[in-house]
Amino acid sequence: ESGNGRGKGQSLRDRGFGIFGFLAGKAASIVWLSCDWNSERSRFLLSVHGAANEKKVAHLWRLEGAKERLKLVRADLLEEGSFDDAIMGCQGVFHTASPEEIVEPAVKGTVNVLGSCKKNPSLRRVVLTSSSSAVRFKHDIHSNTPLDDSSWSSLQLCQSLEFLVERGKLWYALAKTQAEKAAWEFCTENKIDLVTVLPAFVVGPSLPPDLCSTASDVLALLKGETELFQWNGRMGYIHIDDVALCHILVYEHE
Repeated sequence: ESGNGRGKGQSLRDRGFGIFGFLAGKAASIVWLSCDWNSERSRFLLSVHGAANEKKVAHLWRLEGAKERLKLVRADLLEEGSFDDAIMGCQGVFHTASPEEIVEPAVKGTVNVLGSCKKNPSLRRVVLTSSSSAVRFKHDIHSNTPLDDSSWSSLQLCQSLEFLVERGKLWYALAKTQAEKAAWEFCTENKIDLVTVLPAFVVGPSLPPDLCSTASDVLALLKGETELFQWNGRMGYIHIDDVALCHILVYEHE
């Protein structure tokens, strides 16, 4: 799903990526494979938390042509201005990272990235990975309730102690909802072209060696550990390749 406020689409020529884990790694590989590397302006800049960790970034260096075209820069979501150098000069920024179950860092990290985007005169569009959890947790929602750009999860419901005790913690939903709201507010105020993508449970092969939290949850379900999912009701799943491609398409097109 994508939010409103879209601007004109841009082709993938100069691009900036925040690479953190499951989705970002796959999105990076899809962009990489789709790029015209014959263009002298083509370049690929990835920001990685802890870029010196060879195990975490080994899959990126295995991409064809990575040694010639790929550059990794270290950045910290919680450090204001940390992304300034990485983002400067990029036409597109894809922010896919969000600390799980931690509300304040998720919001602060998103605003810090957008703050760096604001300083970049070359910026055309930002694509932000939100989550279906930012729209589907409400007291009055039913299985046939349509969800659209005006839908938001209830912050009061996510924060409710009674709800948390009875049905499971919703810190992730709270963080995603607040982070996306903060992003729209910041981008509207600063006239930044923003598109948001709201996937459900993302499944599929992982480029990094470690299982992401979603894959771990699905594995637990297959092992019969159903308690974690009882409060979720019906759940939607989407393949990682489709989510990654969606990020690329909403960057390129209206």
